[in-house]
Amino acid sequence: MRKLTALLAGLIFGVGLLLAGMANPAKVLGFLDLAGAWDPSLALVMLAAIAVAVLPFRWARQQSLTLLDAPMQLPNKRNLDRRLIGGSLLFGVGWGIAGICPGPALAILLSGHWQVLLFVLAMLAGMLLFSVLENRRAA
Repeated sequence: MRKLTALLAGLIFGVGLLLAGMANPAKVLGFLDLAGAWDPSLALVMLAAIAVAVLPFRWARQQSLTLLDAPMQLPNKRNLDRRLIGGSLLFGVGWGIAGICPGPALAILLSGHWQVLLFVLAMLAGMLLFSVLENRRAA
């Protein structure tokens, strides 16, 4: 049941990204172009997503188990550190260069554009590098 729920949540998320235009690199780059022809529509999408998530997160903080009886796992770290800031900057630079966010990249992977494939491969390489560095750091 947990895998089915995860699949359903992922499909809803993916459809939402597609409907919001997050899979269109030109729209994403228009949002990031603050000095030019700025497109605020993705900011509205982000605000709507935050608004939709506020009540469920407030509810989740008060629970010890999820609706599927798994332990509730919410982040508890709230401070900004070099790793968070550096990772955020790296994520933002990659997003700005490619005009593709990781979620929509997976949604548009089958579009046949070699650039999306290259982006996904680079994203996977970055995830692997992070995993290796985290394992080395923990040892």
